[in-house]
Amino acid sequence: MSQITLYHWVNSLYPASDLSEQISTAGKEASGTGNMKFALNGSLTIGTLDGANVEIREEVGAENFFLFGLTAQEVTDLRAKGYNPLEYYHSNSELKRVIDQLSSGFFSPKEPGLFMPIVSSLLNGDEYMLFADFQSYLDCQARAAEAYRDQDNWTRMSIINVANMGKFSSDRSISDYCKDIWHVQPVPIDLGEYSQSSAGLNVTRSLDNVPSV
Repeated sequence: MSQITLYHWVNSLYPASDLSEQISTAGKEASGTGNMKFALNGSLTIGTLDGANVEIREEVGAENFFLFGLTAQEVTDLRAKGYNPLEYYHSNSELKRVIDQLSSGFFSPKEPGLFMPIVSSLLNGDEYMLFADFQSYLDCQARAAEAYRDQDNWTRMSIINVANMGKFSSDRSISDYCKDIWHVQPVPIDLGEYSQSSAGLNVTRSLDNVPSV
């Protein structure tokens, strides 16, 4: 996919989206700038308390954000206690059905073992604790689906998202980096009075053939 094709694709995708899925495990800092672009274009967010999701939720209000999953501290605590994905697999029938369908070749009948590496990584470690967040995610999706039925309120939430995205402007971000990280001060630049000649431009245009309006 060329850069130009990708540019046109994302410029259609962002405005067309109603719900932005930002489902990285809390504490992994995997939610970057895509979630901001979706929210700026009116998409509501379903996500964890990871990365910029935290700040978006603070800006738009908890009532306008679909939150699910463990917090970063809960992830740390659960891992310290000894996280066992098999406990979730055996105790959640919906989760077990999904994993069993993956391992049985239900989704890939011509290649029954196609998804076994994924199944194995989940059952024998589940690095990102997807099993632990699974039921919370399903419940949150149900809340989002119910909220979408009220189109007037969904539109109100969407407008609130757009109206509160000002914090994520590049001007504000660069200013904060200068102040808090780089510890540099703005340098005033005197550009003088602007003119085409001083800017090195020599633009002439005849208005003789311009049609009147």
